[in-house]
Amino acid sequence: MSVAEPEPTLRELLRRRDLRLRLALPEAELDPEALDRTIRWVHGSDLADPTPFLADDLILLTTGTQFVSGGAGAAEDPAPYVEYVARLDARGVRGLGFGTEVVRDGIPPALVDACRAVRMPLFEVPYRTPFIAVARANAEAIAAQAYARRSWALSAQRALSLAALRAGGVESTLVELGRQLGTWAGLFDASGTVTREHAGPLEPETAAALREEVAGMLRRGARAGAAVRIGGTDFTVQTLGRGGHLRGAVALAAGGLDHEARGVVTAAVATIGLALEQQESVERARRALHRGIAQLLVAGQGALAGRTLRETGMALPAEPVLVAVAALPAPARAAWEWVDARSAEARGALFAGGVEDGVLLIVPAGARDLLDEFAARVGTRVGVSAPTRYAAMAEAVVAARVARERGTEPVTHFGELIDRGILPALAGPGPRAAAAALLGPLRAHDARTGSDLTRTVRGWLDAECSHERAARELGVHRHTVRARLAQAETLLGRDLSSFAVRAELWTAFALDAGPSHAGP
Repeated sequence: MSVAEPEPTLRELLRRRDLRLRLALPEAELDPEALDRTIRWVHGSDLADPTPFLADDLILLTTGTQFVSGGAGAAEDPAPYVEYVARLDARGVRGLGFGTEVVRDGIPPALVDACRAVRMPLFEVPYRTPFIAVARANAEAIAAQAYARRSWALSAQRALSLAALRAGGVESTLVELGRQLGTWAGLFDASGTVTREHAGPLEPETAAALREEVAGMLRRGARAGAAVRIGGTDFTVQTLGRGGHLRGAVALAAGGLDHEARGVVTAAVATIGLALEQQESVERARRALHRGIAQLLVAGQGALAGRTLRETGMALPAEPVLVAVAALPAPARAAWEWVDARSAEARGALFAGGVEDGVLLIVPAGARDLLDEFAARVGTRVGVSAPTRYAAMAEAVVAARVARERGTEPVTHFGELIDRGILPALAGPGPRAAAAALLGPLRAHDARTGSDLTRTVRGWLDAECSHERAARELGVHRHTVRARLAQAETLLGRDLSSFAVRAELWTAFALDAGPSHAGP
């Protein structure tokens, strides 16, 4: 944010050789930035108390006539000087210039001491330098600074316009904005995640706090600008998009921006917002295409889907692949923005398309981490098939859906689910209801008569259908087990000597025990 002209400061006035100003106090006896504060005006007054008529950020010039009005010797009394300087200091005067050879040949020592006490800059204005020349010099510096700032703003906006026309216009515009302002700049997506930044990453703690601040603004859904201070750093944040339809935000590690800098930021935000809106139109068309491709894949038309995608210059990930089905979160924007960003970075290693129950994701078999990242960033559950080929896509989609519905982790792989046994894949309200219905006659009889047929049949199956072993474990005679089994056959209407019936009953007991039961 540098400009050609220097700031209008007391130091710059002292450097003007034509004014012949001389600092009466050593710089070491002043506040560290006393000579470098911006001066907005120079005013002359010989009033004993000019403070009611002074503006902010001002240098006051005086000839000292107010100090000799009390008669002989009054000029050497330090009290008037101390009181006078105290009033100026309380009003915020940034420096005092004393015109010599008008009333006094030099600066009164008492005035020097009074300024030293409050560390106020005091300088001599020689007789041959009119006060109006000092005021005019400062006004010229202000005008030159304003012109330089306006010129910089126009140049910066031209640079932003050119950046927007480059490939990757959004990123180029953000980088150019950070370069023009000489500071860190970051672009956040609709979820509050930094997607692009200029001038290197922030400190982790600062970055996390800024993310939370931006995410809160985006959750509120209204267009807004904010100035926040995090860890000693001032940030300016501006949301992107329409109210209720925010696309993200731009953040700058800069605060207290002047009018020109705010205009440059406004231009950059408008340019980035327009680019994102245009980009969204393209993305909507691409998502519609990918939704059709996904439907072809789910229908087992992998070859047709691949050919169609190749005609648009894209391709499906190379086989073997992992096929995943993810539940679509609400709102769905975060999921699609992650897909759009990662698809561009993955360079053909990720395909995503909408299906009726969520998002179909396809990645190479060695890219499981992409699916983990999707689940973590989007906050949804993902089911994943075993490595497969496109010819078996329909079966892989079914397996992924089963893994999603039966799994308990954010990402569940079908192979890992089956490793725990086939029963977890069968769990669910429907199978459990069927199991309860099959075992219902036994339980109803036990409840009505106080018998123990249900426990006996389960114990017999767990004892691998051995009457003797079941009798021992149940604590009854083997003839009692036989009698109860015969009664159970009658109630169930099934032949317990059949392996298929035994397997069906064992499965019913396992399912009826709950989704976590994986065996006897």
